Amino acid sequence: MNDRGLGDRSRLDALARTGLGPVPDPVFDRFTAMVRTVLRVPVALVSLVDESRQVFPGACGLGEPWLGRRQTPLSHSFCQHVVISAEPLVVTDARTDPRVTGNLAIADLGVVGYAGMPLTDADGHVLGSLCAIDTEPRQWTPAELDLLADLAAACSDSLRLRIATRSAGRRAEDAHAALDRTQLLLRASVALARTATVTDVTDAVRTLVGGTLDPDYVGISLLEPDGRISLQSGESLPAAVAGRWQRYAGDVLTPSGLAAATGRPVLLPDLATVAARVPDALATFREMGWESGASVPLPGPAGPIGALTFVWKQRFEVDVLDEAVLAALAGYVSQAVQRADYLFSREQVAAVLQRAMLSDLPDAAPLQLAARYEPAARGEHVGGDWYDAVSVGPGELALVVGDVTGHDMRAATTMGQLRSMLRAYVIDRHEPPSALLRRLDSAMQVLGDRIPTTAILAYVQSVPGGHRLQWANAGHPPPLLLEADGTVSPLPGRDILLGVQRRMPRTNHTRDLPPGSTVLLYTDGLIETRHDVIDERKVHLRRTLSGLAGAPLPELLDTVHHRLAGNDHEDDVAMLAVRTPGPAV
Repeated sequence: MNDRGLGDRSRLDALARTGLGPVPDPVFDRFTAMVRTVLRVPVALVSLVDESRQVFPGACGLGEPWLGRRQTPLSHSFCQHVVISAEPLVVTDARTDPRVTGNLAIADLGVVGYAGMPLTDADGHVLGSLCAIDTEPRQWTPAELDLLADLAAACSDSLRLRIATRSAGRRAEDAHAALDRTQLLLRASVALARTATVTDVTDAVRTLVGGTLDPDYVGISLLEPDGRISLQSGESLPAAVAGRWQRYAGDVLTPSGLAAATGRPVLLPDLATVAARVPDALATFREMGWESGASVPLPGPAGPIGALTFVWKQRFEVDVLDEAVLAALAGYVSQAVQRADYLFSREQVAAVLQRAMLSDLPDAAPLQLAARYEPAARGEHVGGDWYDAVSVGPGELALVVGDVTGHDMRAATTMGQLRSMLRAYVIDRHEPPSALLRRLDSAMQVLGDRIPTTAILAYVQSVPGGHRLQWANAGHPPPLLLEADGTVSPLPGRDILLGVQRRMPRTNHTRDLPPGSTVLLYTDGLIETRHDVIDERKVHLRRTLSGLAGAPLPELLDTVHHRLAGNDHEDDVAMLAVRTPGPAV
């Protein structure tokens, strides 16, 4: 191994100018926390490598005694390979990878899977690595490596800002300004990590820079696949201006378009520079009373994804320190924008998945039937609650409502499997509901799907003189019977939930349904919250139902959901209602 890369004097000088060592730094600890969360790894490090050791100014998940020391000798350093090669190092299993098999970090720190991206200064010296570490073999996906590379680019910007700050911060006022900007970036790393939409990102940036750079306008524009530029922050502009720049060709010379096209900052200290460099934007500058501006590219995996733009109503000349701040801020903004796009796409996929899993209701005449599903207001907008209804023969209808613990993609996947199995049992096995729930429970135990699950399986059967309900309840909230006169009563009888213990006894229950009565099956998200007393919520539900005896079933479900769950419910909600024909006239 050639150590001249580690001992290069200019690189070591740049490393010294960071002023970082084996001491925690809040900015770089924040980066490692982001890596650990986004990539779901046990350990993440900002590692700076000199001639004889590596130090960790940023660390998350590192165990003792290493966390207290914040450094290791090079015998324990994977990151030295990143520095020497100036390239990412991606290791699936360090125990079998010839590049690192003899590294002592494998045994002493438990490093097995490793992905490290170079951290560079303004001159391109590789100072260290932003790395994600797994204690098990890890197949790193391209998306994970792209995210890690983008975070490393933003982390490098913070290193450059720190070097620039320490070099320029000789006077007290310079030190104060540098502190303000460093704090701005620290606040940005926190504030932007909480955003979920591009609008959230724009609002957060406006708030962050209001007392420091104090621009008149903050804009985010994105580069579309066809090369056009789309304005994402038009709501803060007059409608005519926003409409003019909502979407335009990439060869139109604007600050955002030029920064996105070239991948370099566009600094416009006065109107003369605006006229010379971005003449297509000059009329808008004059219309809005703007005198200066700056636009920096938003870095992405394959090049700029857009631009972050600031304009001022007075002359504003961006200095070296300001430019470093804007570049670092653009890195944070880029990550937030890409995460917002990812979340939106994931929510769209989740919604389609959920709709596909919840089948259309059958024609149950003369019975009336209605259902409603609402995912939790927070999370992945998909969950483990479900309903189902199956016509199993002349005059017989099977109803199911169930709840797999959790409201995420894993819960939804398990829900889909259980729903399909139970539906198959209902169609194939002409057995009482308790027997079918026992079959489902046994299948869960054998297949390893032991996520706690509650469910009700009920049959509505035509009998002489009316209809009868037969049901079995596996740990689920009891259904409610709403009679035509407004009387509401729970249908009791509940056995242990599914997925807990094999061969548990299960009981059938039977109730004749009066003409014009409604049975409501629902999941616990309708009545359980972290703040309210559950018994009070149950009373509230019964009182609400009491006044809806004559309401059409879709209206009944909408009203119940509005009054009990609202728009900010904490858990998924599924409801299924069936109504028997009224008395013959």
